[in-house]
Amino acid sequence: MRGPRSPLLLNYMLLKQKVVDLLEKALIERSDLFVVDFSVGADHHIHITLDGDTLVSVQDCIDISRAIEHNLDREEEDFSLQVSSCGASSPLVKFRQYPKHIGRKLEVKAAGEDYKGKLIEARQERIILEWNERLPKEIGKGKRTVTQQKKIEFEHIEKAKVLITF
Repeated sequence: MRGPRSPLLLNYMLLKQKVVDLLEKALIERSDLFVVDFSVGADHHIHITLDGDTLVSVQDCIDISRAIEHNLDREEEDFSLQVSSCGASSPLVKFRQYPKHIGRKLEVKAAGEDYKGKLIEARQERIILEWNERLPKEIGKGKRTVTQQKKIEFEHIEKAKVLITF
């Protein structure tokens, strides 16, 4: 049998659940936004990272922050809150992040292999990357350019990020 939980742990759990509830409510009103990362530290530091089906603006982060902060009582909970958007070099961690990047170049590690190519398709079960590769001619000297494609099952993706090109 377990003993009673400490007041600090209960306070932490209550704060976390309140934030989850407030965040879910705010995102119902903003269905184009979604959470990529969420944490509440033992020191009551709340960190939320958002992404969206299109761009996430500073105002979007402010709106979500206010929806949470204005509904928590600082007299009851001492907390800090940080709401941010995914950076350009942030890894893609949820399927919902992929469709808006169709046509962009990705670097993907899947099943121990590394791939770099343009994202040409994103379905719930897989993505397809495409790239050009110089291969030796079958007959004669020299090389020819061949378009390659790789279907990657979403469940096998270990790491993926958008490659920024200038």
